[in-house]
Amino acid sequence: MNSNYSIPHDGLKGLRENWRSDFLAAISVSLVALPLALGIAVASEMSPMSGLLSAIVGGVVTTFFRGSHLAINGPAAGLIAVILGGLVMLDHNINYVLAAIVVSGGIQIVLGFLKLGRFAKLLPSSVLHGILAAIGVIIIAKQIPFALGTTSDADSVIGNLLDVFYQLPEANPFISVITLIGVLTLVFYKKIKSKFIRTIPAPMWVLLLAIPSVFAFDFFNEHSISIFGNSYNVGPSLLVDIPKNPWDCIMHPDFSMIGTMAFWLTVFSITLIATLLTLASARAVDKLDPYKRTTNLNKDLIGVGISTMVCGALGGLPISTVIVRSTVNVNSNAKTRWSNLYHGIFLILFVLCLAPVLRNIPLAALAAILIYTGFKLASPQVFKYAYDQGIEQLLFLSSTLIITLFTNLLYGIFGGILITLIFHMLLAKVGIVPFFRMIYQSGSQVSLLENGTFDVRLKGVANFLYALELDKLLDKIPIGSVVIIDMSHTRLVDLSIMENMIEFKRVQDNNGGDVKLIGLDRHVSSTSHNRALKIVTGSVKKRMTKRQNRFQKMANANGWSFERDVDWNTSYLRNFRFFDSRPIEMKSNSLQGLDIENNSQWEIADIVFDEGALLALEVYQTTVQVVRLPSPIPRFIIDKVGLFDKIFDRVISFSESNLHIHFKKHAAFSDKFQLSGDDEDAIRSFFTDDLIRFLEQNEIHHIESNGEALMIFTYLHIARTDEVPSMLEFSSNLLKNMDLEVDSTSKFNN
Repeated sequence: MNSNYSIPHDGLKGLRENWRSDFLAAISVSLVALPLALGIAVASEMSPMSGLLSAIVGGVVTTFFRGSHLAINGPAAGLIAVILGGLVMLDHNINYVLAAIVVSGGIQIVLGFLKLGRFAKLLPSSVLHGILAAIGVIIIAKQIPFALGTTSDADSVIGNLLDVFYQLPEANPFISVITLIGVLTLVFYKKIKSKFIRTIPAPMWVLLLAIPSVFAFDFFNEHSISIFGNSYNVGPSLLVDIPKNPWDCIMHPDFSMIGTMAFWLTVFSITLIATLLTLASARAVDKLDPYKRTTNLNKDLIGVGISTMVCGALGGLPISTVIVRSTVNVNSNAKTRWSNLYHGIFLILFVLCLAPVLRNIPLAALAAILIYTGFKLASPQVFKYAYDQGIEQLLFLSSTLIITLFTNLLYGIFGGILITLIFHMLLAKVGIVPFFRMIYQSGSQVSLLENGTFDVRLKGVANFLYALELDKLLDKIPIGSVVIIDMSHTRLVDLSIMENMIEFKRVQDNNGGDVKLIGLDRHVSSTSHNRALKIVTGSVKKRMTKRQNRFQKMANANGWSFERDVDWNTSYLRNFRFFDSRPIEMKSNSLQGLDIENNSQWEIADIVFDEGALLALEVYQTTVQVVRLPSPIPRFIIDKVGLFDKIFDRVISFSESNLHIHFKKHAAFSDKFQLSGDDEDAIRSFFTDDLIRFLEQNEIHHIESNGEALMIFTYLHIARTDEVPSMLEFSSNLLKNMDLEVDSTSKFNN
C-alpha cells in the first residue's frame, strides 16, 4: 500500500468498494479493543461493561459524524486519571460523574460547531506529553495492587507507589504470576513474526494465556492456597464482573450537583483532556495514513461529543480517538472510516456470544495490560525523545509531570504552560509586554511572487501562542502550492510551531506542492533535531562533529558530496512501503555518489523515523542506503527472520507458506529471510540462484525495491564511518548479482 495509489472513496461508495479490507482490519482492532475497554473501565472504578459499552458506541455512533478516516474511537487510557479525579471530587458517586460526562460531550459538540478545535494547538507539545506521562504513572500506581494481589489505602499517587515497596513481601504469587506472564507477552510480542501468533493481537493473548490459571487455581470458589508456608486467598472477586443480563449495567446520570464547583471542575477536566487527546491523536493518525488524508478536526469533535453524551446517558465512559487501536487499524490495511463501525459491531457480537468467557478473565490480566500501557506513556524512551528534541523540552515535560503528580491534571497543564512561557521569555531576552507584542503584533506576512511562489515571512516570537496566527497566515495559501517560509527575522521559534510548519509541509507536499523552510542559519538550538526550539544569536558558524568531519574527509577523498544539515526532502523515501505508516522525522548527514561500474546513484544518510504515534510512539534512528537503479525491477521486501520466529515456527504446527515466498531449492535462504511482494512470478524469475546465494552469505536487516530504487539498511542503528565502505561494497556486489540492463547512456551518466 502506497500513498501514490488512488485515495479510497468515502461514504457508501467507499463502503461498497473497501468493505473486505475494512472488515478484516476491524477484526484485529476489536480483538485489541475488547481487553483494553475492560481494563480502562476497571481502572476507572466503573463496571467492566461500561468500557465495552463505550467502545461499542465509539464504533457504531461516532463513525457517522466524525471527520477522520482511519482513526478508531472508544474509551482511552488517558482519561482514567480524569474519571478517578472526578469520582474523588463528586463523593465517589458514579451517577454524578456520568452527568459531568454528558455535559462534557455537549461542550465538545459546541466547540466543533464553532470551529474551535484549532485551540488545542495552543497547548505546547511537551506539556501534553508531560500530562500523558503523568497519566501513565497514575495508571501504574493504581493498577499494581491488582497486579500483585495487595491493597493500597494511600490518598495520593506517590503514596500508592510507596505502598508497592512496603507491601511487596505480601504479594499473592497466584495473582502475580498471571501479571508476569501478561507483561512478558506484551514485551516480546513484537519480536515474533509468526503469522499464527500475529493474527491475534497482544492484549488478547494476555487474556487467553491468563484464563488457564483461573481454572488451575480455581478462582471460581473463595478459598486459600498454601505455598512455602504461607496462605493466599483466591476467589471470584479477582475476576471480571460481567452480569448475566447486559441491561443490568445501564446507569443514568444524576445532575443534582450541576450547581457546584466540583461538578464543573470535573466537566472542565474531562472536556479538556478528552479534546486534547482526540485532536492530538487524530493529527497523529493522519501521519500514519498511507493515503495522506487530513482529518476535519471540528467534525471529529462533534462526533466524539455526540458519542460521549450517549455514553454518559447510558453509564459509559467519555469517547476519544484512541491511538493504539488506530495504529492497529492502519497496520491491518483499513481503508475507510467504516472499519470503526465494523469494530463496534464485532464488540456487540463478543458481548452477546462470549459473556461466559469474559467472566473467566482475571483482573490481574487487565492490570498487566494497563501497567504496560502506563509504562509506554512514561517510559525512559519518552524522556529520551524529549531530550533529543532539546534539553528545554525535557524540562517542560518533567515539570508538567511533577506538578501533575503532586496536584492534579489541571494544575499540571497550567503549570507546564507557565514554565514554558517563562523559559521562552528568558531565551528571547525581552520583557513581558514586548514578548507578547512580538507574538501578536509580529508583522509576519505572506505574499505572492511573480513566479507563483508564496513567500511567507515570519517575524518576532513564534511560539505555541502564535499557532492560531500562523494558521491564519498559512490558510491564505492554496493546497498544492510552492511555498518558501523564511524565519530569518524570528527571535524564537519553538517546537510547537516547527511541528505545525512540518505538518503544513506534509499536507502541501502530499498534494503536489513544495514547501521550503529557510532562514535559520543565524539560529541556535540545544540539539540538532529538526523540531528543536531555536533562538537567534547573530552570525553562527555551526561546528561539525567528529563523525561529520570524518564523513567530509571521506567525501573529499572519493569525489562524493556530503551534506550534514537536516534535509527536508524525504518524499522519495516515502515511496518505499516501509515508510507507508512510519513517519520520517528527519534526514541528515547525507553522503551521495555514483557507482560507475553498475551505473547507479547512491545515497547513505541518517534518518529518524517513528513507528506508531503519540501513546504508541517508538522512535528509531538508523543509517539507510538508497540506490537508484539503471533499469526497473520487481517490487519486493526482504526482512531478516528473528530468533523468536524460528522458535515459534518449530513449536507451532502451522503452515506459513502464504506469509512469504519460499524457495525449495534454497531452504537456507527461506529460513533466514522473509521475502514478500505482489508479483510472485516476477520475483521468482528475478531471484536467480546467484542472487540467492549472495544474499545467504550476508547479514541483512531490510532490503526493499520500489521498482526504481533499492533501500537497504543492514542494521537498525546509526552507521559508523568505517561501515560506509562495506555498505557500498555490499550494494555494488548486490547489483552485480541482479539481472539489470545497464545502459551506458543512462541518466546517471548525464
